[in-house]
Amino acid sequence: MPAALLGPAEVRALAAELGVRPTKTLGQNFVHDANTVRRIVATAGVGSADRVLEVGPGLGSLTLALLDVAGSVVAVEIDPVLAGRLPTTVADRAPDLAGNLQVVRADALRVHAADIPEAPTALVANLPYNVAVPVLLTLLAEFPSIRTTLVMVQAEVADRLAAAPGSKIYGVPSVKAGFFGTVRRAGAVGRQVFWPVPQVESGLVRVDRYAEPPWPIDDEHRKRVFAVVDAAFAQRRKTLRAALAGWAGSPAEAERYLLAAGIEPSARGETLDTAAFVRLAATRFEGTAT
Repeated sequence: MPAALLGPAEVRALAAELGVRPTKTLGQNFVHDANTVRRIVATAGVGSADRVLEVGPGLGSLTLALLDVAGSVVAVEIDPVLAGRLPTTVADRAPDLAGNLQVVRADALRVHAADIPEAPTALVANLPYNVAVPVLLTLLAEFPSIRTTLVMVQAEVADRLAAAPGSKIYGVPSVKAGFFGTVRRAGAVGRQVFWPVPQVESGLVRVDRYAEPPWPIDDEHRKRVFAVVDAAFAQRRKTLRAALAGWAGSPAEAERYLLAAGIEPSARGETLDTAAFVRLAATRFEGTAT
């Protein structure tokens, strides 16, 4: 039997029952529109074979929609009151599916693979807007088993994550997300589907993990690549020769590494794709540009 999804009245009633007032500190805006959560689940493309990781389930709007189609859902919630109530909400509104939910009370920025008994295959979440990018990158790094990601974030952040090299909004989030897979905008979400109504527009971003990674994805290699990315964008207006002087040891060394990686030293960071940054890191740490 399908789950009884939450509407505006149910969301407010649950919040009142729990004495919950959405806080900016935790980036809480609860979705109360059934069509929106159904669209998110459909866009994610998850099915009965998927174990879905959800971050910040809140009152359970998206959780219920996910349980309708996914094999199981593990929900990571930092708020102890919300984490404690979620299993009851699911048991009340989707009793046949309650056994498919696991709630982990934790900070998504500090959750580890050991905290999740079974490796998740998908990440689907309405991410807290104030920490959306760090949470996304942390979970993609921590759970290589995640093949598909569909997250709702602030529209401006969605644009930056999916931006292409050369655009004004292309930057650190774009490059780092591209380290894990292909990234694209997957739709827009209006303000009126949230309670309270946020001051910003929202957008969906989809990340499909590379089926065969074009470069090593171990932690050490990722940290090396991310370090050069951070250095390149710390001073956007400078050429890479100048911006990477601290990372390389000197402007001359930066130029040597750049040339070895097939990159023009006078270029700027926003013109390089993720593969170029991977090559650049390799010239310093592995003595090769391959």
